[in-house]
Amino acid sequence: MRVLLQPKAQKAKAADKVVHPLSRKAAYLAREEIRLKKKDRQRNDKAVRLSGVCEKLLWFQKQLDPAKATFTRRDACEIIERYLHRFDSELEQIELVNGIKGRQGRLHGARENVIKQTIERERALFEGNGFEIPDIINAKHLKTFREWTGDLQKLPNIKLRKVSNKGLDSKGDGGDDNNDVDEEMDEAVLMTD
Repeated sequence: MRVLLQPKAQKAKAADKVVHPLSRKAAYLAREEIRLKKKDRQRNDKAVRLSGVCEKLLWFQKQLDPAKATFTRRDACEIIERYLHRFDSELEQIELVNGIKGRQGRLHGARENVIKQTIERERALFEGNGFEIPDIINAKHLKTFREWTGDLQKLPNIKLRKVSNKGLDSKGDGGDDNNDVDEEMDEAVLMTD
C-alpha cells in the first residue's frame, strides 16, 4: 500500500509585523519615509520651476522675427518690454468687470494682485541686475533656441542671458559704433553672471 504524502502547508507569514515605536527599525522606517517625501517635494518643485521657465522661453520663441538672423541688445529690450506688457488685456478685462455699477467688492482681486506683483518684480529685474532671457544676441545660441521644440529634456541646451535697460537710453540710433558698444555691454553683462 502506498501512502501519498502531501506537502506541508506553508505557515502564513505575518503580513506586517508590528514594530515597536521606539525601536531602531521604527527610526529607520521614519527616516526612509521622510527622505522619500523630501525627494518627491524636490522633484515637484523642480518641475514647477522648469515649466515656468519653459513657458517664458516659448513666449520669447513666438515673438522672434523669423526673417532676422541676429538681434541687438536694443531688440532684446524691446521684446522684454512686450513681455512685461503681456497681461495688459487681462488687466483691462478685470477693470471692465469691476467698473460695472452696482457691484460691491472687487472680482478677480487676487488674480489682479498676482499680475501686478509679477509685473513689478519683472520690471525691477529688468531695470536692475537684468532680466533673464534666451541668448538671442549670439547667432549660435539663437539658432539653437529657434530649433528648440519646447522639450524640457533639451532645456539645458538653451543659453540664457541677463539683459538690462541700464545705459540703453544714452546710446544713439544705428551705426557700427553702437554694435561695438552693444558687444562690449553684452560681454560686461556676461561677466556679471
